[in-house]
Amino acid sequence: MRTIDLRPGPAGHAAPVTDVAFRPDGSQLATCSYDGTVLLWDVSRPTRPKPLTRLHHRRLVNAVQWNPVRTDLLATASADKTVAVWRIPEHPDTRRPTLLTVLARHTDDINAVAWMPDGHRLICVSEDGRATLWDTRTGAFAGEVGSHAAHCMMVSVSLDGLVATVGEDGMVAVCDPDRPGSTVERHCAASVEGCAWSHSGTTLAITRDDGVVELLTPRLALRRTVTVAQTAARAVAWAEDDASFAVGAYDGCLHVFDADGRRLHRVHDARMWPRSVAVARGRVAVGSFWNGPHLVDLARATPLAEPSAPNHGPNAMAVLGGELLVGCDSGTVIAFDPDADGAAPSVRLLPVSDSPVLSLAADGEEFYTGTYAGHVHRCNADGELIAVTEPLGAPVPSLCRVADLLVAGTYNGALIGLDPSSLAEADRGEPHAGSVKSLVPFGDGFASAATDRTTAVGGLHGRATLWEHGNLVNSVATLGGRVVASASRDHTVKVGLLERSPAGEAWEVVRRRTLLGPDESVKCVALLGDPDSPVVLAGSYDFGLHRWKVDWDDDNGLRSGRLVDEFRQGVSCMYRLDERRAAVAGWDGQILIVGLDADGEVHVQRRFDLDTLARQARQSLWAVAS
Repeated sequence: MRTIDLRPGPAGHAAPVTDVAFRPDGSQLATCSYDGTVLLWDVSRPTRPKPLTRLHHRRLVNAVQWNPVRTDLLATASADKTVAVWRIPEHPDTRRPTLLTVLARHTDDINAVAWMPDGHRLICVSEDGRATLWDTRTGAFAGEVGSHAAHCMMVSVSLDGLVATVGEDGMVAVCDPDRPGSTVERHCAASVEGCAWSHSGTTLAITRDDGVVELLTPRLALRRTVTVAQTAARAVAWAEDDASFAVGAYDGCLHVFDADGRRLHRVHDARMWPRSVAVARGRVAVGSFWNGPHLVDLARATPLAEPSAPNHGPNAMAVLGGELLVGCDSGTVIAFDPDADGAAPSVRLLPVSDSPVLSLAADGEEFYTGTYAGHVHRCNADGELIAVTEPLGAPVPSLCRVADLLVAGTYNGALIGLDPSSLAEADRGEPHAGSVKSLVPFGDGFASAATDRTTAVGGLHGRATLWEHGNLVNSVATLGGRVVASASRDHTVKVGLLERSPAGEAWEVVRRRTLLGPDESVKCVALLGDPDSPVVLAGSYDFGLHRWKVDWDDDNGLRSGRLVDEFRQGVSCMYRLDERRAAVAGWDGQILIVGLDADGEVHVQRRFDLDTLARQARQSLWAVAS
């Protein structure tokens, strides 16, 4: 397993902040990130957080949790499938933290951890749906305490040792690991991604994908339903006196309610990534798409501290007038000519939004962006806003321009047809049962990939499922109106040759191949060459760019791809420039232009670095201004 090498600067993280946790006395804050590190901050002066020291994992870090008894112990959980336990000195700027043990026998990415009240045992929940118990003194596996049918997303342990787990299957489970057979379950109509026990242990708060928080008894009877937002509620944390609780939602807001469910405050900042919230000493810490956490005064709902710099992690690409557009976590679209002569092309920074740009589509002399905040923007070539939608109820990870519509796919599975000029909703299609991760034109409609494991083609209505993967589908690509390929977290790429049915009303898969990817989630896919002998490109969380040659007449088993190049982080997105070239972006900020030679081999033609391009653009602006 290769190690992330994003080289974060001294002032913060080099990628979005995934989790936040206050030390029990409130003096320090631990944050973790997609950059593979955990950063400890001195927050004794909450308006001026000071970075102290950094801990490292091999892959992105999903969770941090302080020990409630041994308050100098910190557990960190990673996509490298390990949980580490560290001893953190009171002054880690003068004494280094010590790694005490590594719980390294997990079978999938660890999403969250929670300490048992004895301060020795730790509950870990992971992408494979399992909730496992470990003794951190010995590193020994102590048993399985529950399982979910889909990703287990969060765990919380009460004062009395009750373990609550929630998952994308909509199940909430509570058990006492010391009392076999004590499990009680509650099933929700929506995915559940967050949970937190009140400090008294009398109330469990859960956050649902439909924007609702439920307050439950330890036996999972409903106390109260609280409507938070029109988009998914993601994280929840209680104030120390249990008089109020804070909720992070996918509308880019921090919501604060009293214990009776009455709204007290709503704090909006498009830079927030509220998949994590923590409360201590009247302060709320919130995750961020930028380089550090947000700190907010709980009672007044006023900002105390904000991150200092954006990260230009690339999420989407498109081409407009010969320029490659790259949509970034910073909300900026970086535009440059990938074919310009010389090593330093002309670069433009188009600050489209404060919210991360998750998707892009180009049309003539205009382009569209879909954002994490749930808006779609229509912009001219200079990035000036022409029109914007009302919030679509969820982040927009996919856009596609087809016929007389702009189709937007959202985190909640909606397929929404927008008028390309006004961006008013014109039609709403049959939804996926999971987030619509990718949309591309195909025939007179489009192909779609979603976390419900399916790849489908058609229009907004009457869509046909082509195939199903063993796990969520991250990306879809098409070629020549005849070939569709999809990349999945099940470590495979499926590629199919399609023909119209004799009646011409539906698409049929006449050839299909399953291509073995690396032993990591395959994040993005592109197709080059000729539909009769296509070349498949795929990028993975193993940092690799891989290629396969497809022979429709050869069905001699599963095929592994050839490694073309490697990044310093996962490969995030691809865009086909023409039949023989593609742009490939990594979360390390590298952009590769790759091309297909006459023998069907793929070679890197040019390399760009987004941070360098952004710096060059800023220097050009300063030179003009001076």
